[in-house]
Amino acid sequence: MNTRNRTSSEYIGYGLYFYFSGLSLRKTSERISSCFIKRNHVSIWNWIQQKYKPKKIFERKKKIEEFIIDETLIKIGSELIWLWVATIGFGSKEILGISISKERNMLRAEKFVSSLVKKIHGQHPVSTDRGTLYPQACRFLRLPHHIHSSYEKSIIERTIQYIKDRTECFDDYFPCRKKSCKLLHVWNWLNLFMGYHNKQLQIVK
Repeated sequence: MNTRNRTSSEYIGYGLYFYFSGLSLRKTSERISSCFIKRNHVSIWNWIQQKYKPKKIFERKKKIEEFIIDETLIKIGSELIWLWVATIGFGSKEILGISISKERNMLRAEKFVSSLVKKIHGQHPVSTDRGTLYPQACRFLRLPHHIHSSYEKSIIERTIQYIKDRTECFDDYFPCRKKSCKLLHVWNWLNLFMGYHNKQLQIVK
């Protein structure tokens, strides 16, 4: 491919988000062309079908010593939902997993931790705050659990704030266009965001 025709992964991420938010291929093309870089609807289709393969982001093995986990409230439109985040820490800014829910309880905590184990990450100790959700979930999943050190706490708090700020900002500018929104556009955005974030870390390395 000619270098001048290449599109940065950042613009591809925006295009995919517009499309998953409910815009048609042509409308997505118009939005990308007016805001960032001129691309036609065929280019958008190629990004969706060929270039972006989110399921392959986590296929490689990671060196993980523990799951550093926390959750916070995030505002999407007029609704408050829970954002769950897990990271590696210890010198790495890589994000292991993100989830959202309308409830915050032990079952949700267990489901999130279980999803991390199943995504090829395997079983590792879990580091959380002093809340009561995770110790019980970890006992059920037979995972070691401990309270955040000050270092671990700073890592997860910075990561969550980073994700929260950008997600709320993006939702302000590009809210869901669908009636009775079920937050699918938020799921799509978070998956795209995590994939782009981790990919950029790999490029820097």
